[in-house]
Amino acid sequence: MNVFIHELKSYKKSTLIWMISLSAIVVVFLMMFTAFTKDVETSRSILSHLPPVVRSAFDISMQNFFTIYGFFAYLFTFVGLAGAVQAMNLGVGVISKEDSGKTVDFLLTKPISRMRIVTSKLLAVLSLLLATNVVFSAIALATAKFVSTAPFSSRTFLMISGILLLIQLFFMALGVLMSVIIPKIKSTITVALPTVFTFFVIGTLGAIIGNDNVRYISPFKFYDANYVISHNSYELKFLVIEAIFVIIAVVASYVIYIKKDIKAAA
Repeated sequence: MNVFIHELKSYKKSTLIWMISLSAIVVVFLMMFTAFTKDVETSRSILSHLPPVVRSAFDISMQNFFTIYGFFAYLFTFVGLAGAVQAMNLGVGVISKEDSGKTVDFLLTKPISRMRIVTSKLLAVLSLLLATNVVFSAIALATAKFVSTAPFSSRTFLMISGILLLIQLFFMALGVLMSVIIPKIKSTITVALPTVFTFFVIGTLGAIIGNDNVRYISPFKFYDANYVISHNSYELKFLVIEAIFVIIAVVASYVIYIKKDIKAAA
């Protein structure tokens, strides 16, 4: 029984919908770039009337907003949120669905270890997220090249796009951990949405009140697109923080799942 292939097939349709949705958002949004840059001074005047806390909350940089980088970066306030929901849904659902669907005891009767089951499921989720990001980034870059009249670095643009995957890896790991801790999850969305929005609100409120310490709590604020634009790199300390969290969450998920008692379906 190939668990990896089975999971890819199970989530093929939903992943395709996420790909189309995220790609449609970025195409529609970037197509508005020329409208904003047609009269920069007027657009700048309108944005300058927004309270600084609002601009900060939505990552609107007056310096970068009228470049293709800054305009694309602003979109990540919303794309990151959507991508986090996708990753959290996959992370929570890929293991908990065996309990909710009452198929876990059937799966464990097969000649396959629990460690291999978790590994196959994690690899499947990671593959689905990577596929989503490849399609999203390719379409975003192609659209940017179409609408931008000024030359720009594809590397910097793709690094901004890569923030989506980094956010998703955090929520994927968190989702998997929650799926092995919380018993009998009947609906993944009831776990994913509140968790994602809590982190999003924490990050947004932190930006509004100007508390940089909140960046260490909310993965939505780990990676500042304007920093990427200026330095052509991610902030190392936040990469380390995320790597430590993901490793701990994944290892804990293995340990808990391998040791937990599995009740037979009634």
